[in-house]
Order: sequence, then structure tokens, then C-alpha cells
Amino acid sequence: MGIEVGSILDGKVTGITKFGAFVALPGNRSGLVHISEIAYSYVNDVHDVLSEGQEVKVKVIGIDASNRINLSIKQALPPPPRPERRSGPRPEGERRPPNRRPAPGRGFMPESAQPKGPASFEDQLKQFMASSDSKLSELHMNERRGSRRGGRK
Repeated sequence: MGIEVGSILDGKVTGITKFGAFVALPGNRSGLVHISEIAYSYVNDVHDVLSEGQEVKVKVIGIDASNRINLSIKQALPPPPRPERRSGPRPEGERRPPNRRPAPGRGFMPESAQPKGPASFEDQLKQFMASSDSKLSELHMNERRGSRRGGRK
């Protein structure tokens, strides 16, 4: 049986490094499971999840030009169930997580990508005040830096 991408095989962990684990495969072959392919959750240290000699089920996710075999333990397993979303009122004392979405019209677009056009007076005023505050704080910081460099006698 040849080893090909998509195959699910049984193997044995033969070595552990800070970036993953080496696994012995059938046919005297071996492959690497990168730390990001060990579990569906974050893995800080491979030793926390795997140990040498441990039997593992792996999926072949790639074979490069040098015939190195890239493996995944997490893809050989079914994904964990997603937490169920509740609807309805929250129990007494349970708080809602803060909304992390940007305000409409703002957010992750650079200023040059934001729509141009006539803005309301309030929007123009907010923009002017923000720009003004930024410039004033910059001037204040420069003034404080200059006074430390021997400007006093």
C-alpha cells in the first residue's frame, strides 16, 4: 500500500521537537506532524499532547518534492462539536460579551478606501475634532521632548 495524500494511517510518535512530532509510518517511512496540525485547540508545547512511543492516527496532507511527508492528527479525527448558540433571555447576572464590530462607516478600511463624498456637518465636525486632537497631542509631545534636551538654564 503506497502512501498518498488523503490516506489515513496508523503510526507511532518517534520524536518530538518544539515545532511538531515525527511519526513512523508503514513501509519504514516517516513524516512530520506540525504543531498546528496536532489538535483543534491551541498547542503551546507538543509534550503536553503527545509522547514518544504513542500510537496515533494521521492523515497524509502533503508530500513535497523532496519526498517529505506532511501529516495531520487533527484532520484524521472528526472536528469537535461547535458550541450551541442560545436564544432568548440571559440568566440573571450573565453579561453579554462586548460588541467588537466597528461602527458603520468606520473600521478596517484605510482612510483612502473609505467612501468619498459629501458628509453631514456632524461627521465633518467629528473628523475635524479628531484631527485637531491628534495634532495637539503630537505638538505637546514634541514640546515635552524638546524641554528635556537642555532647553532650560
